[in-house]
Amino acid sequence: MSSPLSVAVLGAGLMGHGIGQVLAAAGHRVCLTDTDATALGSALGRVTRNLEEAAVDAAPVLARMRTTPSLADAVQGVDLVIEAVAEVVALKQALFAEVAALAPPHAILASNTSVIPITRLGERLDDEARRRLVGTHWWNPPHLIPLVEVIRTAWTSAEVVDQVVTLLRDAGKTPVVVHRDVTGFIGNRLNQAMWREALALVEAGVCDAETIDIVVKSSFGLRLPVLGPMENADLIGLELTRNLHALLFPDLATGAAPSSLLDEAIARGDTGMKAGAGLRRWTPEEAEATRARLAAHLLALTRGEA
Repeated sequence: MSSPLSVAVLGAGLMGHGIGQVLAAAGHRVCLTDTDATALGSALGRVTRNLEEAAVDAAPVLARMRTTPSLADAVQGVDLVIEAVAEVVALKQALFAEVAALAPPHAILASNTSVIPITRLGERLDDEARRRLVGTHWWNPPHLIPLVEVIRTAWTSAEVVDQVVTLLRDAGKTPVVVHRDVTGFIGNRLNQAMWREALALVEAGVCDAETIDIVVKSSFGLRLPVLGPMENADLIGLELTRNLHALLFPDLATGAAPSSLLDEAIARGDTGMKAGAGLRRWTPEEAEATRARLAAHLLALTRGEA
């Protein structure tokens, strides 16, 4: 996959436009498609803004990108299809079945789902198409977060996995292979386990939501970029690690259902920053400042400035 490919990205919203941007910047021809005319119409503008924020000339990237409302047009003659639509199993299954009938028989079929097992998404495909089906879980924002999880199923051919890993690495990403197709893959299982405990602490009255964020950002969050959990366990020693776990694990949250804090907030209409409140309260200025701070931090990391 060293030569330029033709790529279709299905879904031009939050994730799709950034995925397309990365691949176009790597020299591939990218077509974005979406059933939402507003998302499709604004996609290239959002790509332009991303590149301007990074002080990168947008013209060469945009020259390799186009948009179309037609799925058939988008996947005609492509080498790779990346699905980035809503996290609805039936929707994704139907879309892959349609794409398999429209795209060339050699085209790799990839899903950007963050939690749904890829095996479920291939249930309506025939054996030949299933061998070309793979997960590619990008992280938000996809043009700034290096990691992409490449998920193989029991059907996925080794050649397809290798090709996708090479493509992503050549595009400047950090691909890892998930060898067993489990819900949430690797990163989200780790991330959501922390969120479950954080919500449980607030629900139990141990602290408030703001304190959770302060603790994470002012303690172990500082070392995570250079010291992962396995490295940290080895650093402090496995005897100490085991003793800590023996004392702590019995008291950690193990609930199998979402926290009631989320249900209560949603019922009030407190659904997050856009609503002005979620687990914390937000003015429009505070919300925008948080987004800007995150973007600046990630840009600094990609430039080696942080």
